[in-house]
Amino acid sequence: MKRNLQLLLAALPILALGFTSCQSASTEETQTQKEEGVETITILQTADIHGQLLPHQEMFVENGKFVFKERGGVANIQTIFKQMKAENPGGTVIVDGGDLIQGSAVAALSEGAVFGPVISAMDYDFLIPGNWEVIFGSQKMRDVLNSYGKPVVCANIWDEQTNELLYPPYMVKEVKGVKLGFISYNDPEVPIRQNPSFSKGLVFTGLEDNLQPLIKELKEEQGVDILFLVTHLGISKQIYLADQPEIEGVDFVLGNDTHERIRKPLQRKYAQVVEPGAFASFVGRLDLEVKDGKIVGQRYELIDVDPAVYPADPVVQGIVEAQMAPYKQEMDRVLGYTSEPLYRYLVVENAMDNMITDALRWKTGADIAFSNGFRFSTPIVPGADGKAPITVSDVWNMLPVNENAKVGKATGQQIHDWMEKELHNVFAENPLERFGGWVVRFSGMEMNFNANAPKGQRVQSITVVGKPLDLNKVYTLAACLRRGESEHMLCRMPNAKDPKVLDYTVHDVLEEYLKHHGTVAPKIDGRAKALDLEAPVLSQLPNVDYTFR
Repeated sequence: MKRNLQLLLAALPILALGFTSCQSASTEETQTQKEEGVETITILQTADIHGQLLPHQEMFVENGKFVFKERGGVANIQTIFKQMKAENPGGTVIVDGGDLIQGSAVAALSEGAVFGPVISAMDYDFLIPGNWEVIFGSQKMRDVLNSYGKPVVCANIWDEQTNELLYPPYMVKEVKGVKLGFISYNDPEVPIRQNPSFSKGLVFTGLEDNLQPLIKELKEEQGVDILFLVTHLGISKQIYLADQPEIEGVDFVLGNDTHERIRKPLQRKYAQVVEPGAFASFVGRLDLEVKDGKIVGQRYELIDVDPAVYPADPVVQGIVEAQMAPYKQEMDRVLGYTSEPLYRYLVVENAMDNMITDALRWKTGADIAFSNGFRFSTPIVPGADGKAPITVSDVWNMLPVNENAKVGKATGQQIHDWMEKELHNVFAENPLERFGGWVVRFSGMEMNFNANAPKGQRVQSITVVGKPLDLNKVYTLAACLRRGESEHMLCRMPNAKDPKVLDYTVHDVLEEYLKHHGTVAPKIDGRAKALDLEAPVLSQLPNVDYTFR
């Protein structure tokens, strides 16, 4: 059945159907269940680690306020893996959902090479590639993923020359007599979301090309009892997918990409959806009670990777330190300081991006500076002395692609129309029309909008340097180069006039800006406002029983 899901089906309303996790059974009850033929299967999931190998500050929302705690560390995750496997010997499967080798200084400086020895020493059963795995080029992606020494699964990445799948489309694993199937998909829009040059030589196809045949093969021919989709599509599309009849037979969508912290599985029409946060700060744990190949009970937990609770596994920690050692001196170099917490969890505006775009406008003299709506980077939190150092490592966390700055010109009408397009990418009612990232970031401009307005009618007002946007005026813009795009593109905006790639990079800009200012104090100042959403906006999931915390 080769029909495109987008054309085949009208988007179903996204309605939370509710879900109550089963409570932990007592020892006596568990023993009784085992006597009745009930087996417990444990699935552990990490996602979107983004190169964060060590513990770091993490942001939480408690009683309506942001608080910061130390979390993360892949060696600490390995301790969790060992403990969970010891709790359920022979009954645990461990998966990573992609975006592992990008997003940190050590990832960029080593071009992903540090991850092979680390992942080889961990207890993953298999991994999937995410949209950022292509960052160092398609051949480097293959080399790094091969260095894991673990199975890599993906049903929609093809070699352009051989026209063959790069990886097996699924994995079948028998655990305690229960046959489990895992089909994996990366985002088909990788060549658009990322710099097009990154994925040269690869072809990404849609799920409609082979999803139903694979489900049929696993359920009918291989006799899989419980079927999982491991997808790197983003939470909106994963929820939409779980409502479509094409995935009937799938029990769970193990989602990735959007960094959502789903603490209670979202029960949809055909499958349940989970997503386990990001930056190695969390591990998703799903316990299934299975009898005669059927799920008869379940529990779900999002485990905080708290180093005080889960000390680092010494073997993995030793490998991490050895791999990071050649880069440590450069990574720890201090460029400046911040007296305000810097984080990047908000959908509409973040102080971290305000600092980046302010720096770019300061350096270039442009009327407006833009940056993509990235969702990665661990927080930078001032200590007891009221400030925190901003290091080379932090800059790589913020800007993991160190491209040259680029300038160009555009009319007010172009800017207005582009903002409408970008807002639709984030807030489209139909999840299939949503496109990676959050609201584009900017400096020199203020925009008020209605997130829930119809397409093309979201922008309510735009001002540039305090004056209303003049649709006929030509403005100077600054952004960064995206290699592989047409020359006239500027931060995904087409038809920029007089484009010019400058001889310095975005990292150069930040380093010079921080050196000039010494200590910065970026804040959320209202340069972007969603008039119909309650601030701060922490998720883009309307009408779903889920809160980011």
